[in-house]
Amino acid sequence: MTRTRRGARRPRYGLAAGLVAGGLAAGALTGAVTGHLQADRSADAAGGAPGAAAPTAPAAQEPTTPPPPSPEPAVFTLLAGGDVLLHAPVTRSATHDGVLDYSAVLSGLDAWVQGADLALCHFETPVAPPGQQVTTYPVFGVPAQIVTDLAEQGWDGCSTASNHSVDRALPGLVATLDAFDAAGLGHAGTARTQAEADAPQLYTLEREGRALTVAHLSITYGLNGLPMPADAPWAVHLIDVEATLAQAAAARGAGADLVVVSLHDGVEYRAEPTQDQIAVSSALADSGLIDLVIGHHAHVPQPIVRLDGGPGGVGMWVAYGLGNMVSNQSVDCCTAASSNGVLMTATVVAQPDGPARVTGVEWTATTVDRAAGHRVRVLAEALADPASGTLSPAELAARDQRVRDVVGGQAPERTTPPAPTGPAPVVVRRAEQPAPPA
Repeated sequence: MTRTRRGARRPRYGLAAGLVAGGLAAGALTGAVTGHLQADRSADAAGGAPGAAAPTAPAAQEPTTPPPPSPEPAVFTLLAGGDVLLHAPVTRSATHDGVLDYSAVLSGLDAWVQGADLALCHFETPVAPPGQQVTTYPVFGVPAQIVTDLAEQGWDGCSTASNHSVDRALPGLVATLDAFDAAGLGHAGTARTQAEADAPQLYTLEREGRALTVAHLSITYGLNGLPMPADAPWAVHLIDVEATLAQAAAARGAGADLVVVSLHDGVEYRAEPTQDQIAVSSALADSGLIDLVIGHHAHVPQPIVRLDGGPGGVGMWVAYGLGNMVSNQSVDCCTAASSNGVLMTATVVAQPDGPARVTGVEWTATTVDRAAGHRVRVLAEALADPASGTLSPAELAARDQRVRDVVGGQAPERTTPPAPTGPAPVVVRRAEQPAPPA
């Protein structure tokens, strides 16, 4: 039995009207001072010597209109997380009295996800097709309830191209995207039709009177040796730099202000990026079409660096690997660092009448407390309150240090959640996008 909870994904926020209120207060103060001076002048005239001429009243002046405030830059944050990888023990932890609900597992990230303006996760495995059994490693088919709970937490969409995308063949891929559509989540990297494959996932954010559009693309190195569906050769986007750049160029031509690529590549449990990861990321940076690369697949955190190139030559940030957001992996099966993940927060600024640019990224270490029901924790918060979980201060510190050792020093750490800068994004369904110009 599954349970679908009611609740808003993220509140919509109105922009403050402080400038208007301040203008009214200043006007009231000006009127009061003017009235006081005129009263003083009238009293002097009435009390003067007999026959003295009354002072001449000052000439009326036209009221002045203050100049309009200068346009403000449009600013928003983009949050990305590691792999959502549902092994059977994670689902058991999320099941209570026969009811399946992943909310408690994910709740340690609530403030971070809900505070971001655009939150993108990585959905590692397909959903089990309707009527078929849930399975986990090595061939996955996970409960659709996880998609509902990700949406309710506040995620706006996910990348879906991975080495597990066709674990349950085309029906599993279709079931995954159907579940995402039903939950109102965006998705990038897999497709049910050729037209959907050709369309990037778009998100539109209203900021400072502008509609800023983010295009999300997702590509993977392979499919674990499984065949691409014969009647759907477009079903999963494999790594093809030229094709990815063509799609990015088309997205920008259609009005996208920012293009983000999720890159599923690397060697599992290895912190160092491979030459392929570096080569693909460098080619994307050199193109000047890609603003940000978000890496997955290694199941452990990897470096976060700024490469030369990028739009306008301002550089392009790449997180080679964000590790696991939620999984059952640990030192018992894999490597100690597989218990860790990274949240990456990117800040995007669009100057008035200027392009949108990623001005910087920050990292936040996370971990999974398996003994506490696979609860996902932000390590800085867990270290501040170790009694709230089952991991010892020494273990928490060791996990925190493992992340620090690999992310590098180019991006700073972030220890507090972001705050929304405006309304929630609009998810543009890929099936509803207009056809690209001929």
